[in-house]
Amino acid sequence: MGDREKLSVLALGTVLLFLAPGYLLHVSPRFAGNLAGGMLGITAASLMILVVVYPAVKYIGWLNKRVTRHVSQGRLLSLHIYGGLLASIVAILHSGHKYQSVLGIALVIDVIIIIATGFVGRYYLGHLGAEVRQQQALLGTLRSAYDRIALRLGTQHATLPAAPDLPVLDLVDAIADVEYSLTARDAAKRIAGRWTVVHIVASIALYGLLLLHIGSGIYYGLRWLP
Repeated sequence: MGDREKLSVLALGTVLLFLAPGYLLHVSPRFAGNLAGGMLGITAASLMILVVVYPAVKYIGWLNKRVTRHVSQGRLLSLHIYGGLLASIVAILHSGHKYQSVLGIALVIDVIIIIATGFVGRYYLGHLGAEVRQQQALLGTLRSAYDRIALRLGTQHATLPAAPDLPVLDLVDAIADVEYSLTARDAAKRIAGRWTVVHIVASIALYGLLLLHIGSGIYYGLRWLP
């Protein structure tokens, strides 16, 4: 991921972070039901539908084969990330910070959970995975060096002195340190990986809540329609 994409995602995430608790400073009870609020709601819902493209392409085999011929999964992932962040920001604006209904509050909380778990899955796990690969490469190099020294000493029938500064002892210490680091990182990766499950479950719940929200809006009447 490039620095520009990281900066863009950080900027959008910061905007969302400040918008969500905006009810402390501003509340517009009728905004969500007027024309501007309605258009923002339709925009947010459309973006949320667009966000589904990436997981659909990723997990549906025949769709993956057809779509990835023209668009890479990396681009679809970027669309998923930006679309999700923009949808969340527009949805918060659509609400007018009127957090009074149980359904509206559930939607806002669910959106925040999705964004938080998505961040963990995309950035933290990616960073952790890169560190694990680096540590594994370093461990392989250290073990190869140790094997060469051990083979040379065995061939020469040499006995190892107890000197603390012997290179082979330094190698053993380094190998132990890297193995311990790998164990800790693997444990952290397994724990953080559970956030992916939370992200998926929260995303599925979001679309159920969204359908209820749209249905209730239609049932009680759209004030911006003539």
